[in-house]
Amino acid sequence: MRAVKNLLVLYTGGTIGMLQTTEGLAPAGGFDARMREHFAQLSDAPQVHWTLQELNPLLDSANMQQHNWLAMRDAIVAAVEVGGHDGVLVLHGTDSLAYSASALALLLLGLPVPVLLTGSMLPAGAPGSDAWDNLCGALRQFEQGLENGVQLYFHGQLLPGCRASKLRSEAFDAFAALPRHREGERASEVPAALGYRQQRQPVNLAVMPIFPGLQAEHLRALIDTGVQGLLLECYGSGTGPSDDQALLDVLRAARQRGVLLVAISQCPEGSVVFDTYAAGNRLRAAGLVSGGGMTREAALGKMFALLGAGLDADAAEQWFALDLCGERA
Repeated sequence: MRAVKNLLVLYTGGTIGMLQTTEGLAPAGGFDARMREHFAQLSDAPQVHWTLQELNPLLDSANMQQHNWLAMRDAIVAAVEVGGHDGVLVLHGTDSLAYSASALALLLLGLPVPVLLTGSMLPAGAPGSDAWDNLCGALRQFEQGLENGVQLYFHGQLLPGCRASKLRSEAFDAFAALPRHREGERASEVPAALGYRQQRQPVNLAVMPIFPGLQAEHLRALIDTGVQGLLLECYGSGTGPSDDQALLDVLRAARQRGVLLVAISQCPEGSVVFDTYAAGNRLRAAGLVSGGGMTREAALGKMFALLGAGLDADAAEQWFALDLCGERA
């Protein structure tokens, strides 16, 4: 851990920098000047040297897509390898903040600097806003020293980027890392094909919760859209309608066609252990790989990172079972 001397602040939009318009709050540029004006009024402003870069276009994070993850990844890598920055702070909206944190954690494996994401529930300048507290707190983390890798800072908490989820839509302590079961052997090393220099391509991914009434035709229609990876949110320890042969046949056929099938628990503090119930074993036999105690955000980000690097489903399955950056263990 070391103090950061040359920080890049990557402003992607989000509530923290929004201004009021006739249609409601919307992302606004010029946040560099607003930050400097605010810090000039503080007697104890963070002293880390920073430069702000705006991502174009600025986004309400509800509009975040895979190509925006890739744009963030490109900007961060360029900041480190070309700009000489030794740390990056990403300002991001809260709706998809945990998704971006997980995706970046898997896209930036091996990056030799710390990356921190933060945002706010209310815009900077709004009465009672948490924006400046989160921003100042995040900057002080860089002053004190951070480990390399991706983390999330919010409401005084420093959370692993690949373990955090948004739990509350109105409270300031909106994010947490729930104590989901951790398992998985740590990868001895990360190959260049999965490292931060590896370019990625967009991936057709889908998420489907298992629920009473889920039909084989529902899954078939989804898979027939050409998905390359399907994340199934199963009951409890990884169970589902295992007496529905038609549904199992759809899953088996999809896996045989090269679709990566991953199972996680839909319980906030759950994990997949297929051996616990026969129902779980039948899902595994149909071609599902266990996501263990991974969050939805981490599992989706890992599928994107693996398949987007050009791995086929067989290779992706092997890496999915290993812990790459703390997402499993």
